[in-house]
Parts: sequence; structure tokens; C-alpha cells
Amino acid sequence: MPVQLSISEQLSYNTIRIVTDTGTGTGFIYKFCVNDDGFNIPAIVTNKHVIAGAKRGEFLLTLADKDGSPADTEHQVCTFDNFESMWLKHPDANVDLCAMPIAPLLSSLQKEKKRAFYIPIDKALLSTQQELEDLRLIEDILMVGYPNGLWDEVNNMPLFRKGITSSHPALDWNGKKEMLIDAACFPGSSGSPVFLFNEGGYTDKKGNTNLGGTRVKLLGILYAGPQHTAEGDIQIVDVPISNKPITLTGIPNNIGIIIKAERLQELDDLFLELAKKNGEI
Repeated sequence: MPVQLSISEQLSYNTIRIVTDTGTGTGFIYKFCVNDDGFNIPAIVTNKHVIAGAKRGEFLLTLADKDGSPADTEHQVCTFDNFESMWLKHPDANVDLCAMPIAPLLSSLQKEKKRAFYIPIDKALLSTQQELEDLRLIEDILMVGYPNGLWDEVNNMPLFRKGITSSHPALDWNGKKEMLIDAACFPGSSGSPVFLFNEGGYTDKKGNTNLGGTRVKLLGILYAGPQHTAEGDIQIVDVPISNKPITLTGIPNNIGIIIKAERLQELDDLFLELAKKNGEI
């Protein structure tokens, strides 16, 4: 019988550490085109800049044991050539999102009598505009990913960072479908899912306390963060996609810019068009 996982434990099996010949980033597994017939398209979502110019890429998938539970120390290495070409990019050049369908990969594993253990999320975790308006300006958030590429290599586990909303989730920051969070955001975290996260209770906008209640919603995807600079020596430093010589030292100010989760629907529309074109639905 599969092991029972808490909400936070489930989220630890949703992200993917992406490594390319240009750097590292974070992705998460999202089910597109979910319908009542059980059809869906599982895909890894990340930022375009994470895979930009990548000729080679790889990630690990945790395998399941015979009971369907995660075998944390057993992984499948997935390596790809022409990596950038495998991603479906958001049609708006200014929206830093893309997705890679993984159904063929999962089918290939099944032929080898292997099964990947992952917990995808889908549109059920997206908030309506009314739900966003009912939130307080300051809410607890959770970001899951691989800052500076750090991870638990033995167990293929991501790192969790807590923070708060820094702008109201219902408002479009500077007129874009974006919002700000107050959390430590470093290279490697690009593509990290950011959740509204309350486990064990929360207080709503009207001041009502919900004891024992759990609230989890996908607010968006981290893609950028402002930095201030300090003069320094020329050195090689880690940046999101490459190493290069610089003359200024960037200092994160712990503000992250996230693309609102609603923009995943535009990728969903693209996947739906392709599925219809291929006769899958």
C-alpha cells in the first residue's frame, strides 16, 4: 500500500532539477488539458531562460517501488540532446514560460518495467480572481526549488523556502500578470512554483481563524528578482544561465517576481490545439 504523504511532502515530489550546458534551474510537473474522460498531458514547466540555448539537458525522476511508494534513493537519469527544441514556449515573447511534455518518457520507462513517482498539480490548484481578491495583502507563501543548484542528491529532493506576498495577489504588478514575493531568491530558483501555503490553520481577510485548516494554491512561477550592486573585483560568478566575468557584484534584495499562475492557461490552449491536431482528443 502506498505511503501516506503530508501536503508539504507531496509538494517535494512535484519539482524537477533541470541541468543544462548553460546552467541549472527548477521545473515542476503540471497536467495540461485535463478533461472529464481522464485525458491529460503531463509536462514539466519552467522559464524560457532556463532552457535558452541549451543543446543538452538532463534531470532525474524518482522511481516508485513495488507498492507505489517513492523509492527516494532510486532514480532514472533522463538526458536529452537538442534540449531547447523539446519545449513548447508561451506564445507571448514577454512571458517567460515553457513546458516539455513527458508522456513519451513515462511510457518508455513503463516498457522498462519502471514507474516514475511524481505528484503533478493541475488547474484545480489555481485560484479564481474572486479567491485572489479575498486574500489579504500579506499571505504566507512557499517556494520549492533548487537555489544555486542545491539539492539532496541522494534522495533527489528540492529545498523549501518560506516568505510572504509582497504585493497583493489580486493586483497585476505594474500592469503585468505578475506579482511580488518577499523571499530569498537565487539563481537556480528560476522556474520554481510559488504556493499560497497554510498547513494547520490560517486567518482570512475578515479576521476569521480557520484552525486545523490547510490551504494550498499555486500563485505563480518565479522568473526574476531585482538586485542592487556593489563595486567589486572582476571575478567569475554564478548567474542563472552561465558563468561570465563581471565588474559589479549583484546582491539579491530578497524580492522575487513571479508570473501569475493564470498564464498557464495560455500554454494549456496550445497543448489543446496540438492534441486535437494529433487526433488525441
